[in-house]
Amino acid sequence: MPARDDFPTRVAYAEACRLIDAVAATYRLPVGRLPLARAHGHVLGADLHAVLPQPPFDNAAMDGFAYRHADIALAADTGLLLVGDRFAGPVSQLAVAPGECVRITTGAPLPPGADSVVMKEDVSLVDGHVRIPRGETAGRYVRRAGEDCSVGDLLVAQGDVLTATRLALCAAQGMTDVAVRRRPTVAVFTTGDELTEPGMPLEPGMIYNANRVQLMALLREAGLEPTAWPTLPDDPAQTYSALLHAGHAFDLVLTCGGVSAGEKDHLPQLLRERARIVFWKARLKPGMPVLFAEGGTLGNALFLCLPGNPVSVLATWLTLGRRLTDGLQGRAPRPLRSARLSRDWDKQHERLEFLRGRLRDNGDGMLHVEPNPADASHRMRAAADSDALIVLDEGARHYPAGTVVDVIAY
Repeated sequence: MPARDDFPTRVAYAEACRLIDAVAATYRLPVGRLPLARAHGHVLGADLHAVLPQPPFDNAAMDGFAYRHADIALAADTGLLLVGDRFAGPVSQLAVAPGECVRITTGAPLPPGADSVVMKEDVSLVDGHVRIPRGETAGRYVRRAGEDCSVGDLLVAQGDVLTATRLALCAAQGMTDVAVRRRPTVAVFTTGDELTEPGMPLEPGMIYNANRVQLMALLREAGLEPTAWPTLPDDPAQTYSALLHAGHAFDLVLTCGGVSAGEKDHLPQLLRERARIVFWKARLKPGMPVLFAEGGTLGNALFLCLPGNPVSVLATWLTLGRRLTDGLQGRAPRPLRSARLSRDWDKQHERLEFLRGRLRDNGDGMLHVEPNPADASHRMRAAADSDALIVLDEGARHYPAGTVVDVIAY
């Protein structure tokens, strides 16, 4: 297919996000069913509604005695006759008549006739009678049927991630499996003649391949199971062959390096000729050369090509790559967090910046973030010493200490 130049370039961050969202919606992955035991961390593919009230019956919230509150005066004076025990589990025919009470354990169904529970620590038991203080209120320590949810209530919405508590909610409804979006398959390529694998001798001019380790870990943190391919040399023919194979076998192909405008940056020209570029270059710091494309003759995969500097890989994955894989799964947007800058910061360029920083809680009810002054895109130690990206909007400006900014935790 002929090379095309009619694609957006140097797009704003918001426009890059919009384009990624639109393409991800087109390539949304199918829904299948998984047993609850395997569904943790997956994105729900269809709304879940309650088919049972929760709790399913009135039950005791404490270990104690179930009684009729109308008998409270009698209970305080002469006590209520203890007529039996009610434990959690199969229901007996035991009921509470006027002047009677039943020993009950937490979670046990409230027996017919009873409407209140008193804690065992608050009563006295004398000659088979239970004396209850007059101050007890009606309905105390009773969990009412349906007070947590009623039949038909929305329990978990499509697009939500199935956390441990959401899975427990499904199990409490008697569900054994749930509808989830398939997770994308991801191929990871690092590129460059200068790369050597950790553990090998390091020759002059060479560097160890840290990007593969970083990107594979970031993908696993997102719940994905990426496949690492051999490092690609700076050779267009070998690059084309590898991407062609991956493009027909995976949902997403991620590359690091070889995407700028240097003499050995072959990816932009290859994708111009063989794919449909959605955008190339974004007004970001770090990460400006990022490229996003649909496979074209390279297969049905999407291609997200990240810059080669390790901090650029971190920033573009957290802000664009993770957004893409979330979108493919129909995941609800991740909310941004806010924090106050703990020191002044001068931003001296026009691009939107993802500055590294460390979050902390000063005990004032607001997160604070300390910017890291080592802001160059090769300064991996600064990224490792940080735990968040500070989002600084487009335009040069002074940020006084205390300014509220968006942060992306990692």
